[in-house]
Amino acid sequence: MSKSKPPKKKVVVTTPKKKATPTASRRRAAAPESSRKEELQFGRQNYLLMGAGALLIAIGLVLMSGGAMPSPDVWDDSIIYSTRRTLIAPMVILAGLIIEIVAIFKRA
Repeated sequence: MSKSKPPKKKVVVTTPKKKATPTASRRRAAAPESSRKEELQFGRQNYLLMGAGALLIAIGLVLMSGGAMPSPDVWDDSIIYSTRRTLIAPMVILAGLIIEIVAIFKRA
């Protein structure tokens, strides 16, 4: 019988990893962005319109609330289902929402 040699062990050699640094072209491209002044997405008119729209929505919600019953024992349909609550307030809220949409999509 012949003697068999034991298998050789594999040796893995690793090199220390270098810390990745950005290339020169990336450094040049990033420099102007950091020194450039950031511009806002919306202008003054956009913010004024957003405030007006939020104010209209709040006014509509106030119009829709209120009108407590004079007596807890009496149900008065004219107070609950008044024109102010069922027609005017929702229209004011919708107008506020439309103004908000216009304010967001308007170019600065």
